[in-house]
Amino acid sequence: MPNMEKIANNLNYNENLAFDNKLINKVILHCENTDSSKLKQIIQPLHPADLADLLTFLDKNQRTYILKVLDQEQYTNVLAELDDTIIDETFEESEDAKIVQSISEMETDDAINLIETLEPDVQKNILDQVNPSIREIFQESLNYPVDSAGRRMQKEFVSMPSYWTVGQAIDHLREEADLPDDFYELFVVDPSNRPLGSVSVSRVLKSKRNVKLNDILDGSPKFVDATMDQEEVALFFEQYSLVSAGVVDIHNRLIGRITADDIVWVLQEEAEEDILRLGGVSESEMNQSIGRSTKRRFIWLFLNLLTAILASYVISLFDASIEKMVALAVLMPIVASMGGNAGTQTLTLTVRSLAIKELVKNNRKKVFLKEITISILNGFIFAILTGVAAYLWFEDLSLSIIVGAAMIINILSAGLFGFLIPYIFDKIKIDPALASSVFVTTITDVFGFLSFLGLASIYLF
Repeated sequence: MPNMEKIANNLNYNENLAFDNKLINKVILHCENTDSSKLKQIIQPLHPADLADLLTFLDKNQRTYILKVLDQEQYTNVLAELDDTIIDETFEESEDAKIVQSISEMETDDAINLIETLEPDVQKNILDQVNPSIREIFQESLNYPVDSAGRRMQKEFVSMPSYWTVGQAIDHLREEADLPDDFYELFVVDPSNRPLGSVSVSRVLKSKRNVKLNDILDGSPKFVDATMDQEEVALFFEQYSLVSAGVVDIHNRLIGRITADDIVWVLQEEAEEDILRLGGVSESEMNQSIGRSTKRRFIWLFLNLLTAILASYVISLFDASIEKMVALAVLMPIVASMGGNAGTQTLTLTVRSLAIKELVKNNRKKVFLKEITISILNGFIFAILTGVAAYLWFEDLSLSIIVGAAMIINILSAGLFGFLIPYIFDKIKIDPALASSVFVTTITDVFGFLSFLGLASIYLF
């Protein structure tokens, strides 16, 4: 019965950690009272990932105290799950020896993920203390481009010659002590360590002992280049429904593997990054100082201010027309906001298509024409709706026609630039998610005001 209670408690912690203020308050209390025994009772049942999440709710001193009371194994497991935004701060307050031991014991991909987030001087200090043979392995991964397969791969994998039998393979797996904690396939290589293919563990176990590995190889092995971007690797996994894949260098030699859990992390990271960049913020702001967060947002807001001034300048060109007819000032926001929303829709779809490599040469024209057609149809539909509304409101047929015409022009321009701007940014190697929204919003505002006020000045006065 006590065991069942412990299991129930663990489930309760895991399900409710993010929302359990009572648990968080208890942890904070024991940290402030430096009551390590009671603190250990609370955090001991937690999964390392849950404990790492818990640390994000605490301040610097509380995090430091918790990490000090953890034993080496717990510390290593939590460090591997720690949020990138608080890693630097954690390393500042931790003992180098403890960090070095933890990094040395981690799987390569976890260790590299940790190391690459550090400031250069801290990174060098830690690597200098790592065992030279392990440091060489880390350095090899760090030499690959950021966000590449080489950075995400695990150096721990299982490879065997093609002439081995299933029986030899199974005996090797049982006797070899230095194997990865988890693996899903055996890589079959030639004497130069070039992959010939792979065999799933399940297929090995289902085959007779005298069958050679070469006879049960996967007929269409999937390997990724170490320089491949992590987003492309994620798409590769999705396309072929992979659980793991080998990683090869420029000489086509097997140097590592990437597993599905790495890809889940990549997909989450890329999705969060795109969403945050569209808003001009970053994930790290959750744990940054007020001053640093203010500085980061200032740049984005200042750019928005400049674009808003441009839109206001366009309005000022027609101040005389606005003074003559107040209705123009009333209807301006409708035209501009509709264009902005239409532009955001096209922009979002285009950025997504670029991110998942769906917008390629073969379908680029088709996608572009589709967005333009949708913009034209919506333009005419909302031109009729706003035109009728304007006529019922102000009883001016000419004004209602101009509002409708401006709506068509603005929604069409929104579709046009909502597609072209992110596409152009992608071509010149600028992240479309980072810069597109400001420019699309500005252009739709300018076109909205220019078309509406311009047509009104020409035909009403």
